[in-house]
Amino acid sequence: MEDTLVIATTNAGKAREFRAIFEPKGITVKTLADFPNLPAVVETGKTFTENAKLKATAVAQATQLPVLADDSGLMVDALNGEPGIYSARYAGDHDDEKNKVKLLTKLEGVPATQRTAHFHTSLVLVKPNGHELVTTGEVTGTILTAPRGTDGFGYDPLFYVPSEHLTFAEMPMAKKNRLSHRAKATAAMLREFDEWWEA
Repeated sequence: MEDTLVIATTNAGKAREFRAIFEPKGITVKTLADFPNLPAVVETGKTFTENAKLKATAVAQATQLPVLADDSGLMVDALNGEPGIYSARYAGDHDDEKNKVKLLTKLEGVPATQRTAHFHTSLVLVKPNGHELVTTGEVTGTILTAPRGTDGFGYDPLFYVPSEHLTFAEMPMAKKNRLSHRAKATAAMLREFDEWWEA
């Protein structure tokens, strides 16, 4: 049987990033879009890692395939870590534009020096037998007062990385794939991936 890994997402942007990583290894990447009848996973975890584990385990059991789930989010220091685990649903359900508007509204009047933020990713790989691998990554930046750039998704146009003088949405995919929170978590995962995959 071909080597197949299910990415527990319907987000085309995430799927594209992960395909670029796994397809060179000879692994076929599928997403939740390939399994339209799977039951929805209720994310009741209190942390990014707990939510990623819930997703990965449920999908691995349902598909009987290895699964990679991530839970990622933006934590803004001036907002006590909001939106955090609610990043995708901050202003409703997975509405990127409304989420950005809500974030900018909450940060109105906050000076540039206090607009620091972190993007966090927890990655969880789970096989149907329960064998798992967990890694995390973070990147630090600041939140702009208006979006910049057209690439990326979610909060990328607002997340400015000072060392690069660019937002995530202004970066070429190759650069974002080196610098992002997901890239850091993925790099940590790839150091252990082959051993996990073969086990």
